[in-house]
Amino acid sequence: MTMPDSNILLSIAAVFFFAAFVKGVTGLGFSTTALPFLVLSIGLKETLPLLIIPSILSNLLVMRSAGHFRVSCLRFWPLYIATLPGIFVGLILLKRLDSYTCAAVLGGVLIIYSALALSNPSFRLTSYSARWLQTPVGCVTGLLNGMTGSQVVPVVPYLLSLPLERDHFVQASNISFTLSSLVMSLGLTQLGLMTLETSLISSFGVILVYTGVQLGTRVRRWMSPSVFRRTVLGLLICLGFSLVVRLIL
Repeated sequence: MTMPDSNILLSIAAVFFFAAFVKGVTGLGFSTTALPFLVLSIGLKETLPLLIIPSILSNLLVMRSAGHFRVSCLRFWPLYIATLPGIFVGLILLKRLDSYTCAAVLGGVLIIYSALALSNPSFRLTSYSARWLQTPVGCVTGLLNGMTGSQVVPVVPYLLSLPLERDHFVQASNISFTLSSLVMSLGLTQLGLMTLETSLISSFGVILVYTGVQLGTRVRRWMSPSVFRRTVLGLLICLGFSLVVRLIL
């Protein structure tokens, strides 16, 4: 990826700030919000490397304050390990398939995730089911991550189905996100998608992400996070449909 022109850079900066603001207000993931906007603007393969550094930084900041790190690693290590081969298979598909197909899969993932988040299902897995599902959940999460950049399906619905404290859930999910981002950075470098130019743009985004999250956290005191969250999830569903329709048309 060559250095984009000023208009594209401004668009990327605006998306970074908005996604970080949404994270500050609602807690929705930075990458989840930023992905569809950037994919529609510059393409999937061009978007993925731009999100790596801001995502890792924001995840590490959350992990530092969430606690439960050792407990999460001991309990969910099969899930985390299973994510790795899934990512490599997903990256192979990303390389071989055209961007519109991968973007359409991303659209489907966003629709499913947002619909589940809006419906807020209260199902619970048994201890036995939770144990044996870790490996397939990790593999599928890695596959979709490598192929589309999305890190939330099915790992987030899986973790939500367990009786975890909020901080434990946050830590467990962010370990998955961070590990996936680190592996993705290596894979994207091997594919020639993560270059010096994309790393510079991604590093610049760190400032916008920090500012957006801080502002969102402050604004949250004067607005309804739940209403804003539903609005953003509805927007993500619309963007997901637009990514799917682009493939059909």
